[in-house]
Amino acid sequence: MASDDELYDIRLRDVEMSDLPIFFEHQRDPEANHMAAFTSKDPTDREAFMAHWTRNIDSIDNQVSSIQTILCNGQVAGHVLSYPAAEDESKPEISYWLGKAYWGRGIATRALVVFLARIQERPVYGRVAADNPASLRVLEKCGFVRTGTNRDFANARGQVIEEILLKLN
Repeated sequence: MASDDELYDIRLRDVEMSDLPIFFEHQRDPEANHMAAFTSKDPTDREAFMAHWTRNIDSIDNQVSSIQTILCNGQVAGHVLSYPAAEDESKPEISYWLGKAYWGRGIATRALVVFLARIQERPVYGRVAADNPASLRVLEKCGFVRTGTNRDFANARGQVIEEILLKLN
């Protein structure tokens, strides 16, 4: 039987404007929104989505901030990004999102490994909704360790929820 490494060619590249409609469709998925929890106020607002992403792409100007498209076998599967961490703005925090069709195949883990190899700064921070074991597994497989918990308002759920805080040294 072939391993995931043989089945999927995972690559990262700069985000292109043509990726944004795909990212928007990923964001609109109700199950994905629930799992991510900390999302935009209205995931169906295309105009707000495009404005947000255009600002993000235009603001990338250092190694702490970066946005990459995840390609799986040449198809846009999602994105991975870093931004200044709340804990220390000179250090990166990471986030990623895969379209539901790409869940459960090790694609997020492989993409994050590639992305983290490009980031020189350490530590790198991460956070995940406490009830999202798949995303927690991705981070832990990449070497992140739990450092605590936090409670914050999750737009996708309309309430305050617990999140797990992680760090990669």
